[in-house]
Amino acid sequence: MSSPRVNIEHIFAAPREQVFAFFAVHENLETIFVPARIRRIRDGSDSPDGLGSVRRMKLPLIPAFEETITALEPNSRIEYRITRGTPLNHHLGILRFTDTPSGTRLHYTIELESAIPGVAAAVGFGLTQGIKRGLSKLKF
Repeated sequence: MSSPRVNIEHIFAAPREQVFAFFAVHENLETIFVPARIRRIRDGSDSPDGLGSVRRMKLPLIPAFEETITALEPNSRIEYRITRGTPLNHHLGILRFTDTPSGTRLHYTIELESAIPGVAAAVGFGLTQGIKRGLSKLKF
């Protein structure tokens, strides 16, 4: 079983609260995962995009899948899992936000596992390239 990991760090010249607030809204992720269509399909227990909320992502040529927010620490961490519609056995995304002298550091990791050889590695490569490209376009 393959177990690649996406590991991305990006510095934003903006306060942590502002950066976190952007990433905490499901639909805002469309600006990173172009040309994905992302919609919240279930509200969270504490806020619409909060703990337990579910978003559906649809990309061209692949079936839609769903991600559930499994942990949320305001201005610090967002954790999610793909809970429906994936060939992966495991997909855990963690976004951590910390202060830097010039703004905010985003440390984005994704753990991937698949019983199908090569799938997790291919997904990990595609995610790494796409996320880096999307993050570089964000301006706060």
